[in-house]
Amino acid sequence: VMEFYLLGTNAGVPTIQRNVTSIALRLLEERRSMWLFDCGEGTQQEVLRSPLKLSRLEKIFITHLHGDHLFGLPGLLSSRAYQGGTTPLTVYGPPGIQQYIELSLGISQSRINYQLHIVEHTGGVLFDDGQFRVESALLDHRIDSYGYRVVEMDKPGKLNQELLERYGIKPGPVYGKLKRGESVEVDGGVILHPQDVLGSPKKGRIITILGDTRPCPNTVALAQDATVVVHEATFLHELADTAYEYHHSTALQAAEAAKAAGAGQLIMTHFSSRYKDQEQLQPLLEEARSIFPNSLLAEQHVLLPVPDIG
Repeated sequence: VMEFYLLGTNAGVPTIQRNVTSIALRLLEERRSMWLFDCGEGTQQEVLRSPLKLSRLEKIFITHLHGDHLFGLPGLLSSRAYQGGTTPLTVYGPPGIQQYIELSLGISQSRINYQLHIVEHTGGVLFDDGQFRVESALLDHRIDSYGYRVVEMDKPGKLNQELLERYGIKPGPVYGKLKRGESVEVDGGVILHPQDVLGSPKKGRIITILGDTRPCPNTVALAQDATVVVHEATFLHELADTAYEYHHSTALQAAEAAKAAGAGQLIMTHFSSRYKDQEQLQPLLEEARSIFPNSLLAEQHVLLPVPDIG
């Protein structure tokens, strides 16, 4: 079960109602871990108010180097160990992220009691372990801003237990071999191949999380056929000129990108502080749903499951 947990949904500066950007992706069943996308100021306090545990934090992906997306990073990294975080942690981000982290932690004489890896990138495939692949591409913002595409690999289909029982095979090591794609020999010299006993593979999910951006081709490319796409929606479309001037998108533009990509669900976030609460954000939702009905507003401290496929 993959789940989003929204830690901050505001653009620019925090308000009493909403903190600045940070999104957690929980992968408890898949990896027994959590990934974080952006880490605005105050993110570690929002984590303390949540069911999330920094001890499970495995990876942090920073979309770009504006303060509302990374000012919370030094504090979270330095205090993670005090919350049980002793396992290795990798931070991915644009060029400059390593200097920012090392200067912040060095000048403050912060001690990191776990392995911290920093990976600077300019897009491409960042990570692939056969279970998940993470790709990135440049968007259109005032500074270099990246989107991330998380691809879950297809899983083997279910074993036909009735057929296996006929061959006298009980749950155990043989099940594991067949699921790994290995053929096995059973009593009587019969060779069982995985395709003989496995159902259709379970399609992996695709999650796209985009940084700040104007509409551009890479938003659609990264979100192509995504199960869920998280897209900024800083303004209503009546402020499209303002959005363009500040290198942002409107709710309508986010919906257009999700529709063009053939995505399954759109989650909008990064709202201007002119929209004070969820009630004032409703027009953004209505605007998006006029183009893409399966649109949702991100809401702080709300858990949103990633839908299964099929």
